[in-house]
Amino acid sequence: MTVTDISFERGAPPPSSILIEGVEPLVDCGRYPIKREVGDRLVVSADIFREGHDKLAAVVRYRTWDSDAWHEVPMHPLENDRWEGEFPLQRNTRYIYTIAAFPDTFESWRDEIEKKRDAGLGLDLEIQEGVILLEDMLPRAEGTDATVLQRAVASVRSASNQVDAVAEMLRDDVIAAAHRNRSRAGWVTYQPDMTVIVDRVRARFAAWYEMFPRSAGSDPGRGATFKEVETHLPRIREMGFDVLYFTPIHPIGDTNRKGKNNTLNPKPDDPGVPYAIGSADGGHDAIEPGLGSEQDFRDLVAAASAQGLEIALDIAFQASPDHPWAQSHPEWFNRRPDGSIKYAENPPKKYEDIYPINFQNDDWQGLWQELRRIILHWVELGVRTFRVDNPHTKPTVFWEWLISEVQRDHPDTIFLSEAFTRPKVMKTLAKAGFAQSYTYFTWRNFKQELMDYLIELTQTEVKEYMRGNFFTNTHDILPYILQEGGRPAFQTRLVLAGTLSSVYGIYSGYELCENTAVAGKEEYLDSEKYEYKVWDWQRPGNIVEYISRFNRIRRDHPALQEYDNLSFLRADNDNVLCYIKALPAKGSYVMVAVNLDPFQPHHSALEIPHHILGTSHNDQIRVTELFTGESFLWQGAEETVYLDPQQNPAMMFDLRVWEHKDYEEPCF
Repeated sequence: MTVTDISFERGAPPPSSILIEGVEPLVDCGRYPIKREVGDRLVVSADIFREGHDKLAAVVRYRTWDSDAWHEVPMHPLENDRWEGEFPLQRNTRYIYTIAAFPDTFESWRDEIEKKRDAGLGLDLEIQEGVILLEDMLPRAEGTDATVLQRAVASVRSASNQVDAVAEMLRDDVIAAAHRNRSRAGWVTYQPDMTVIVDRVRARFAAWYEMFPRSAGSDPGRGATFKEVETHLPRIREMGFDVLYFTPIHPIGDTNRKGKNNTLNPKPDDPGVPYAIGSADGGHDAIEPGLGSEQDFRDLVAAASAQGLEIALDIAFQASPDHPWAQSHPEWFNRRPDGSIKYAENPPKKYEDIYPINFQNDDWQGLWQELRRIILHWVELGVRTFRVDNPHTKPTVFWEWLISEVQRDHPDTIFLSEAFTRPKVMKTLAKAGFAQSYTYFTWRNFKQELMDYLIELTQTEVKEYMRGNFFTNTHDILPYILQEGGRPAFQTRLVLAGTLSSVYGIYSGYELCENTAVAGKEEYLDSEKYEYKVWDWQRPGNIVEYISRFNRIRRDHPALQEYDNLSFLRADNDNVLCYIKALPAKGSYVMVAVNLDPFQPHHSALEIPHHILGTSHNDQIRVTELFTGESFLWQGAEETVYLDPQQNPAMMFDLRVWEHKDYEEPCF
């Protein structure tokens, strides 16, 4: 209620004076939802108070967005007028929730009568007030509660003394029944209602593997098929990946088709860029004929699922000049003064083979509905994860609408935002509903900048709505650290990506330490964006076994499967980053030390995290290094490690409090 809602009509109830402030978690005053996963419990807190000393009661009210039935859980006072309550998130859906509070007249009466009783004061009027309160509850009470309250009233009336009367009203069963049926006059509800998107756990914990499906073959000069991709599923799964993400699989245009290394003079057999979507063979709801048929795609989705993998599709809402939309809906594109459709540019880069979509056109409703239809088409074919290309070049309100529309009937759908853009734009896309987001991790290489960025992502309000998917590289980006640091850099960036975040990804070729770059640029030379590629997946110098071991470690240790449980630890060498992921509820603690210098070995003293383990410097910690399996004991305030980029660029330690019962005394 605001002051403008106050009514001075005779008989109108007085406005509630209860205030609800400082609600957490909350994103932009409730404008956007927070995010959690199935199985979590949402803890809600707020400052709740009013004038005077009367008692209050508060509840968290919640319902799923497809139901009108509200449920309630009590909130409990902490200190300094701070209250807290929690409820289980059992379904993959969206929950609506709010906080309500009201004067607790029964507890105010109980507090007063107990104080006067303990002070030896007369209680006649207080007893009468208590009877009135219990009688007021009777019309609301049912079953056992009604019986308990009726018996209490009768017992008080027949009591021979004040002590017995008070004892009857303060029985545990009477207090419990009174709490369930107390008056809620003066009720006030926090506005607006808040929302939590409850994703499936894979939105928080997953390892992504990106590939061009046309590069799954063994014959140079031709593209591979979905059937050939199927032969790679065991290899990808054995490395420990959960999500196999394809660049666009749609027909590719011929007009202004790009040749090798982004040239404008393609050879007749050059395949073109998959992001130049659309030809005479169809648009965004069609499949490039060389890859196979729609049934072949269905078979691939099923085969991947059988391997424990799910297929993610790249969605790029743009068109080649040959896209059917260019003829049927020219109004969906930007026109130049000469009437031609404007192709995409990011000066000095030019994308002559791509038309960007004009979301401000007069038929925007038709455009939005068509794009929704396309997503639902692929959902019907079994796709539940979408990597969205350049979402920051489309209106945020469109994504908020589209994701909500899709998740209404398909709440298990996950959208990843590929938005390497300004921080506020990136964050707002996450607020709008994207389950995951690309981040600046790709360019964070040094100790302090990594710490600052991860604290922002995992220890501030950002963690409530944005899950960073830490890609080590992409088909567009070959970071300088990988170009220059060689195999050790590939190993350390893998460990950083997959432990600083619980969801990460690599682009195929990473396992081969592929780092041939265009001179002076963060781009791949001879990129498979422009040509067919055939890879030797067992190429000497690969880190396939290292990746496989690393992903097994992630699967075996629950602490690494959470997103915001990161704490940095002291390391006395600026080239060594040390941190711990802790999940006390499951007894899982994994400490990580990484040499950020791919060229030189480094020693460093590391802080032993007694403050997280709940131990002291005198306690012994049993430590297992997870890459080697070697075990030893730590004791004291710190321990020294030696990280050689050629041998052990990163170390991961499973920590357990040492208990002597783990050993049995030998018998002689």
